[in-house]
Amino acid sequence: MFGLRGAVASRLPESASRGRTRCVRIYQRTEDQPIYMAVKGVVFDVTSGKEFYGRGAPYNALTGKDSTRGVAKMSLDPADLTHDTAGLTAKELESLDDMFTVYKTKYPIIGYTARRILNEDGSPNLDFKPEDQPHFDIKDEF
Repeated sequence: MFGLRGAVASRLPESASRGRTRCVRIYQRTEDQPIYMAVKGVVFDVTSGKEFYGRGAPYNALTGKDSTRGVAKMSLDPADLTHDTAGLTAKELESLDDMFTVYKTKYPIIGYTARRILNEDGSPNLDFKPEDQPHFDIKDEF
């Protein structure tokens, strides 16, 4: 599920922790709510593909979390539904890049995971620049 976990969440101000609760509520969605999934720390709205990602659909296990490893390995094994790319083969990394391009082309980007924009200690990642992220357009920010 998206949001802040473990050490990062425990070190954030109370206002940020409230956002974590909201993420849990969003994940426990009804049929009319959007469907989100993340790949490489980029959150996509895959609602238009609900026949693939909706409740009971074949790829529903990928939703509500950063499933980078699962996408790279073409796996729905719960152990692979994580952001962790350690130990992936060159072929799996190439597959990941190909699928990431498909997601960027097909689905709107709605945000980024906390892992992408925060350091492990919960402080802002000063190297994160929205303008360097996929599909960023400054006019969309205003």
